[in-house]
Amino acid sequence: MLVMIITICQHGMQQPVCEPIRKRIPLKIEMKAVRKLRVHWPIASETFIRLADGDAEALKDEAGIVALLQALVESPALGDFGNYRHVFESSLGFEGFTCMEAANPTLGEAGQPTISPTFVFTTYFDAALDDADVELFVQHIVDIHPWEVPVIELTGPISVSNTALPAVFESQAAS
Repeated sequence: MLVMIITICQHGMQQPVCEPIRKRIPLKIEMKAVRKLRVHWPIASETFIRLADGDAEALKDEAGIVALLQALVESPALGDFGNYRHVFESSLGFEGFTCMEAANPTLGEAGQPTISPTFVFTTYFDAALDDADVELFVQHIVDIHPWEVPVIELTGPISVSNTALPAVFESQAAS
């Protein structure tokens, strides 16, 4: 069971008095050891604007994102959250870089700073997954990514919520 620490502060004195109170709060979800996979993917400015305006259909019009999401579907170990599959999170941002003379850039020119609108894709997989399997789907992403050197982040084990606990457990936790 996880323990939540609640800190109560009383203000109105010269210095606030804060004392942590330990209280067991039963969670209604299961926590699971996973690893995080985050990929930064360049997108067209028009797609960036549409997504920023809340138009999720723009994902279907960006061939690279379609390929990335298809890779998610084709890799059953990615985005597995019990009763939910192919789970991912996304955000928008910018990548900045300067290509060196030996680079073979998809965007930008040697010696010139470049800014690229970017779709940031994050998903998770079981921390116990075999390294050979992890290497296979990371290599697949490298193969379909348009950059010469894609930005791919892979974490060590972390805990994330995985699935809702059955009602039987909930009633036992309330007792």
